[in-house]
Amino acid sequence: MPSLNVNGKKIDFAAQPDTSLLWVLREHLGLTGTKFGCGAGMCGACTIHIDGEATFACQMLAEDAVGTEITTIEGLSPDGTHPLQKAWIAEQTPQCGYCQSGQIMRAAALLNSTPNPSRAEIVDWMAANICRCGTYPRIIRAIERASKEA
Repeated sequence: MPSLNVNGKKIDFAAQPDTSLLWVLREHLGLTGTKFGCGAGMCGACTIHIDGEATFACQMLAEDAVGTEITTIEGLSPDGTHPLQKAWIAEQTPQCGYCQSGQIMRAAALLNSTPNPSRAEIVDWMAANICRCGTYPRIIRAIERASKEA
């Protein structure tokens, strides 16, 4: 039985070889913070980190993730104290909230590689994730806040 390293824990899973990592995380492991949005890698709701890089979980087969370090929103900060999570609350970023875990995970990858991004860098980096409610100005402010408080 293959195993995945998810949020610092080795977890065995049983799934068909063509099962996407998204469905293994959600349905097999119960990590439902990673959302299904489009299933085509076009919205970003399923963004997680694979070896620290923002990745669309819907576009990766679970078997291809074996041997990598996977971080989901549940593993970013189990107690909700990551600077981005605090900034998201302070800026009242979510409206419906559906895309927010993917937005936060994408933003976390940006801040890991670029601790003090410019507004233009934030806008460019976050373009891969869609917010159907249009809270982009609040998302940008939250990332700017987190970069100053981290």
